[in-house]
Amino acid sequence: MTKVDRRVIKSQHAIKQAVIELMSEKNFDQITIQDIADKANVSRKTIYLHYADKFDLLDKLTEEYIDKLRKLCETACEMDWRPATQICFEYLQSNYSFFSTMLASKGAPYFRNRFLEFQIEEFKNELHKTNEIRDDVSEEVFLRFVGTAYTGIVEWWLTNGMPYSPHVLAEQVGTLLETIYNSSSSTKMLG
Repeated sequence: MTKVDRRVIKSQHAIKQAVIELMSEKNFDQITIQDIADKANVSRKTIYLHYADKFDLLDKLTEEYIDKLRKLCETACEMDWRPATQICFEYLQSNYSFFSTMLASKGAPYFRNRFLEFQIEEFKNELHKTNEIRDDVSEEVFLRFVGTAYTGIVEWWLTNGMPYSPHVLAEQVGTLLETIYNSSSSTKMLG
């Protein structure tokens, strides 16, 4: 097992935090490597040791948070909608600075798209567990609808300062998801 130097971890954390803070202040396109270096109190060389450019940094930062969310979803997949959704909202709340900045930033549409695609993938996994979908709705339309609605709720919740607790929001969203997934009056088996 390779031991990672704590200075490297500390530098990477400072760089990631700097990007998040800068994105809450200005558009990502306006942020330079020098801005990041100044904010993180590291040299430009240190940034380039870890990342090819600011886009690579943003990509790795995005994947780090999405991967953590994916692991949470894997753990929660055996639960009912409400407790599973609450776990996700608690994660979003504990990483409020990152998610609210990324969803509110006009310079990071890539993140919103990546988050939406992640949600669609997770809902597809859930749909394939039940193995049923309504006859009159295509799987793609269904997944886009649910994924976009869920992403929109998350975006609204975070950009409005989380007006509901994760528990209350999970109860409401869980009810909606149960309604959508259980409205199987006319269903077919997925192929």
